[in-house]
Amino acid sequence: MLGHENGIATCTMLKRSGRYEADYQAWLHDRVYLHWTGPFFKSYHYTKANLTGPLRVQLVQDAHVRGAVFFYDPSIGDSNFSFFFDLLKDRVQALGYTLHSCDKLKVRHERYTEEVEKHVLTPPASDLPGTSLCNQLYGNVLLDYIKVNSRPGYIRFIANAYNDAYFSKPLPFDELLDKVLQPHEENTNQPT
Repeated sequence: MLGHENGIATCTMLKRSGRYEADYQAWLHDRVYLHWTGPFFKSYHYTKANLTGPLRVQLVQDAHVRGAVFFYDPSIGDSNFSFFFDLLKDRVQALGYTLHSCDKLKVRHERYTEEVEKHVLTPPASDLPGTSLCNQLYGNVLLDYIKVNSRPGYIRFIANAYNDAYFSKPLPFDELLDKVLQPHEENTNQPT
């Protein structure tokens, strides 16, 4: 984190207001997210090919961690970016994942305040069919939404896999991203 060791931190449970939830549900109903799911998906794959996409994305590729960092762009708007963060959570949950924790960390530094909203999602506890291995699907999914001085910065979307003989081989992150961003989804609510 941005200088976490030097700041004063407070951690609370992340709760959305009734107004936020109503606005989010309207945003989902109107499928406003389609303005960003496809472009972020395209940007992810452009970045993998060392090309510039419509939105800024950074790849996360460590030994057992795969993911993407979606950077805020002013064309998105603050509330849309926050809703996009919750859309990612909801769509991972729709794949059978359980929301393990939902927290908000605020760290006050000398010259700035950092806020991190975090969702931790875990795969269902089950064996891989026909084996005695724990089916980790894509691994644990970690979503972080980082703001500095209350301004959106980026969303980190990570799949953290277990490297253990008792767990199945993780499914590819690209497949998870495809299922969550649904790049071929069409907007059926457009005016005629």
